[in-house]
Amino acid sequence: MNIVLPDGSTKDVAEGATVADVAAAIGAGLAKAALAGIVNDQPVDLSAPVQEGDAVAIVTAKSDEGLELLRHSTAHVMAAALVDLYGDVQFGVGPAIEDGFYYDVKLDRALSPDDFAAIEARMAEIARADEPFERRVVTRAEAEEIFANQPFKLELISELPEDATITTYTIGKFTDLCRGPHLPSTGKLGAYKLTKLAGAYWRGDAEREMLTRIYGTAFFKKAELEEHLHNLAEAEKRDHRKLGRELGIYMMDPMAGVGLPMYLPKGARVIRTLQEWLRRDLYERGYEEVITPHIYNADVWKTSGHYGFYKENMYFFEINEGDDENPRMSEYGVKPMNCPGHVMLYKNELHSYRDLPLRYFEFGTVYRHEMSGVVHGLLRARGFTQDDAHVFCTKDQVVDEVVAILDLVDHIMSTFGFQYEAEISTRPEKSIGTDEMWDHATSSLKQACERHGLAYEINEGDGAFYGPKIDIKVKDAIGRTWQCSTVQVDFNMPERFELTYRTEDNTEERPWMLHRAIFGSIERFLGILIEHYAGALPLWLAPVQVAVLPLADRHNDAAAGLAAQIKAAGGRVEVYDQNEPMRVKIAKAQSQKIPYMVVLGDKEIENGTVSVRDRHEGDLGAWPIDQLLEKIREAAL
Repeated sequence: MNIVLPDGSTKDVAEGATVADVAAAIGAGLAKAALAGIVNDQPVDLSAPVQEGDAVAIVTAKSDEGLELLRHSTAHVMAAALVDLYGDVQFGVGPAIEDGFYYDVKLDRALSPDDFAAIEARMAEIARADEPFERRVVTRAEAEEIFANQPFKLELISELPEDATITTYTIGKFTDLCRGPHLPSTGKLGAYKLTKLAGAYWRGDAEREMLTRIYGTAFFKKAELEEHLHNLAEAEKRDHRKLGRELGIYMMDPMAGVGLPMYLPKGARVIRTLQEWLRRDLYERGYEEVITPHIYNADVWKTSGHYGFYKENMYFFEINEGDDENPRMSEYGVKPMNCPGHVMLYKNELHSYRDLPLRYFEFGTVYRHEMSGVVHGLLRARGFTQDDAHVFCTKDQVVDEVVAILDLVDHIMSTFGFQYEAEISTRPEKSIGTDEMWDHATSSLKQACERHGLAYEINEGDGAFYGPKIDIKVKDAIGRTWQCSTVQVDFNMPERFELTYRTEDNTEERPWMLHRAIFGSIERFLGILIEHYAGALPLWLAPVQVAVLPLADRHNDAAAGLAAQIKAAGGRVEVYDQNEPMRVKIAKAQSQKIPYMVVLGDKEIENGTVSVRDRHEGDLGAWPIDQLLEKIREAAL
């Protein structure tokens, strides 16, 4: 019988052949490398049968699916090791994830990272034994009997559809409820490492039982694992939560609430510097700054649609607009986004085609009710400030406006040394707007990227219900990808708020509306910058640019005078005039990632120089004071 290969060719195999037989028919090399298969777009084990006309692809270590297969199988091997070591273990779920795998378990004893060595050692024994992953199709009754002592598995079984095919996989003493596929045997495992422990509520429900989540990762090659572990260690050193605390950038106080960052003076300085830098640029690009309230009457959110579709992510409250004798309650909502305010500002005046494009921008603080479990420092907070802008334009102006936004994106990302890529998300199944509007909007986004020379991927069907979008993803210094800038076409707001403009033909038309944010959340962007630069922000953005280090108390007056000169040049400076050894002063300034440390003693005062130390390059020797001031002036906004 014939099966169809990925290149469209066919291969003749015997009746009753399996995926493994197909791999062998293609070639001995592929048969040796084969790990699983994909039959008619469904992942299957090598032992799965194939039928006449099936489309068959072979999964190897080089396949996109190979790494997920390896990690899922490694999670099972870890679970088997737990059973061997600890006996009675109750299992939740154990999937492969983006950078590894995890398994949620319940044991009679507490685990710690000190247990990882023993678990990994038992995993190695299982791998050396080259035990097969044995797949079995079972009835519901059989499944309930197999997992009679596994309440979490029984719960999953009870939720399966009546006609579901139920399969189990067994390694040694461990049997799991699993769809598969898996590696042919444990001997195919690569390099792996258990990485951390965490608590995890069963099914993510805080009302349910807390389980222990064991995280790990796996790669086919040891070198790949070592590189990944190095990157993890580097990411831990760069963690913005740790550095933010050590550098005095921001703090979180449980009394204030979850996910509500508070900026210390240094952090506020960085935030304001970022905003002033972008504000100046936006004015030059034809934007107009606006300021809108933090709260609105609930009628605004009902008109915008947020009340019906986004209410669970918002904060609402009631106030008495009357008095105690004649109460008149009104409902208000704290804004989760700035767009309704900008729309109302547009509607405040009559507009003609001559007024367009109209570009409003705002550094608007918004609040969203994120679940406490996903809040993560500055990267995901409940209160944050967006560098938000909305462009109101005609249909024919969309491409030019998006090109201009992409130019701004390039300016900002190149300033920080970010490489970036674009992704265009297209129309989802549920959406508003006509086919013509969606086609024009999506085509406009593609044209804008092409005119700008920006390559893009298509994320089919992942646009918002109200319009397509471009997402900009940046890559940081250690290769991690972050989603930052967004350009979004919106058919919804102009329609809901009945926006119009007068055309050249003296008719009324709806304007097209573009949302755009470059930093996205300023908090999140700052967190990314801290991790990208490992806390050593560039000279122009550093909260303190120069630390003046007098050698002795008699040099303090001269140090204060030098600090005044630096401030007059637009610099940010601190004087370390404590009675401490110079090595201690240098260490303190170095730990604060201050770009320049300047030492001032008798010799420097006599010669009108300073001894300069760079945070990265170390001792730069003696500089005339004017040379230092010129460096500061060059970095000033």
